Parts: sequence; structure tokens; C-alpha cells
Amino acid sequence: MITLENDQLIVKIDEHGAELVSAWNKEAELEYIWYGDPKYWGRHAPNLFPIVGRLQGDQFNLAGETYYMNQHGFARNMDFDIIENDVDHARFRLVDSESTWRVYPFKFQFDVVFDLKGTELFMKYEVHNPDKTNSLFFSVGGHPAFNLPLDGGKFSDYYLSVKPEKVYDRIRLVGPYSNPNVPSPFNADIPLRLRQEDYHDDAIILKLDRQKATFLLARLANQHGMEMTVDNAQFLGVWTPAGKDAPFIAIEPWWGIADTVDATGNFKEKFGNNVLAAGDTFTGSYSMNFF
Repeated sequence: MITLENDQLIVKIDEHGAELVSAWNKEAELEYIWYGDPKYWGRHAPNLFPIVGRLQGDQFNLAGETYYMNQHGFARNMDFDIIENDVDHARFRLVDSESTWRVYPFKFQFDVVFDLKGTELFMKYEVHNPDKTNSLFFSVGGHPAFNLPLDGGKFSDYYLSVKPEKVYDRIRLVGPYSNPNVPSPFNADIPLRLRQEDYHDDAIILKLDRQKATFLLARLANQHGMEMTVDNAQFLGVWTPAGKDAPFIAIEPWWGIADTVDATGNFKEKFGNNVLAAGDTFTGSYSMNFF
């Protein structure tokens, strides 16, 4: 377990999955990151790579071969190497190996970087393609979950507001698969009041189109909350498990999305995938301000 600390926050990160497991605000004496109670959901803030969401039949095709991969990919279940570590900075790294080639036949270097500044935690995903000739196809995303209620009230007392305030496309899920061809409007002029019953069809997904956006999680007339700024993501998911009355909400920046309802299975044609030329590096970033 790696600990980052300054005068405002204590942050803990598990090498397994490079997963954020705690963000403790010293002055407020509050824990913001979901405790990971397996009764509801046993994770805290997994990093999703090399897919986000589910593949049709949990499989994809590439160069005439079929590969099998579970929802959200394998990175969240693997131990990362600690490449850099200081009092307020850490870099974790996962690289391809014989075990990853069996489910994902690409060379890659996946770094998760944490920087602590005041009450804000900056997160960065760097995906590098070390191959000298072949392109790298992938998705990546965050899945941080936050305790609710945070400091009083009940789940439904909290809301999520979005800036810029405009009408976003909402991508609906049909079972575990996305249906981007039939979006519905999401009016961000009105804050989203959190209600458990809104997640019976899984996550609420907004299309961000790689435009910077800020999401404020708070309770009316209350001083504590979390503000997430997403720099360049394609999508953002809001999720709590249906039918469990779980005391948390996940706010998830994604550079990729689940297979579409009409996916062909060809990984090079997968909707939302990123493509890196040989030798290139991708960067996706977001921050969380715990106030």
C-alpha cells in the first residue's frame, strides 16, 4: 500500500490494480472513497484497461483469432510495479506479458499516475505503444466510487451538477451493451438528483466528446463534497448497483465504452476504441477535489 500525504489529505493506493482505496480529508475528518463492502460492491476505484464495459459474448476477434476477456479488462486484477513514489506523487506501471497476450495480443505500457496538491488529487493514464510496427487498440477508464451519505442526510439528498450546463447526449444501455445510435437528451441545466431507482438499467452515460467538463457531487446547503474535472474523456458514467440501496455513487471518466448492441466483434472496429500508432503515447486525465 502506497500513501501520499499533505496538510489536507491522506491518500492510499493499492499496488494491486493501482487502485485508489482511500482519500481522507484531515480537516473535515471524512473518508470520501467507498469502503469496498462486498455486500454491495467489493472494489473502490478500479482502473479499467484495455476495455471499458463488456464485450459481446465476452470475446473479440483479431486477425482470425478469438480472444476472451471479462468486463472492464484485466488491469484491475493485476499487480502494478511502482516506478516513482514521493510524499505527494506516485507512478504505477503494467506492461504486457505472456499472461496478457493470451487475452490481448498487443504490446503495451500502461501507467497510472497520482499527484496530490492541496485538497485535489490529479490522476493521469498514460498508454504507450512500444511496438515498432503495429498499432495498439484499447480503451481505458476510471471507476472511482464515493461514500454516500458523506456527512449527513441520505443518498437522495445528494445531487450531481455538470458544467458546462448544456444538453448532452445520453447513451443508453441495452443489457450490458451500448446503443449510441439512439441517444436521449440529458439536460445539465438542472442538477441530477441521485435516486437509487434511476439505475435499474445500469449506468447513466453522458457523451463528453473529449471536451473538458466538471461534475460536482454535494448535498444542498452543505459544505462538503467532491468536484471532479475531466479533461478529455469521451464518456462519463454515473453508477450505483441496482436494487441494493448501496451507500455509494461511482462517477467514471471513460476513454471507451461497452460494445454496441450491433458490434461485429472485430476489435479494430470496436466503437469508442483508441488507436495508437507504433511508438506513440496516449494521455487521459482527470482530477478530484475533496472539500
